[in-house]
Amino acid sequence: MSDISKVVGDRIRIVRNDKGLSIEELAERADVNTTHLGRIERGETVPKLDSIEKIVNALGITFEELFRHIQPAAEISGENDTALAFLINRLNTLKPAEQKEVLSLFEILFRLINK
Repeated sequence: MSDISKVVGDRIRIVRNDKGLSIEELAERADVNTTHLGRIERGETVPKLDSIEKIVNALGITFEELFRHIQPAAEISGENDTALAFLINRLNTLKPAEQKEVLSLFEILFRLINK
């Protein structure tokens, strides 16, 4: 599957976890098959727009909220860099103070790597 499918699926998983929902609970609320939802979250399938709409409604968010923090890998570096897209998506969901903490940890890691 494409990187964007993986990034969208990761974003759905992040929002689901933030809402404290299990995959089974979200699947039931969205009236989608649990296996299908799992494949969407893992980026193994490209969801149809109606499936995304059901998931968004079940999460109690808007399309804009779902896609707000998504940074496709191709737009980040022009290369196939899904890991960086996942990292940016996760960082964007943190509060500013939490982002600063992560930045401090990165700085420590970079110093260790560059020794």
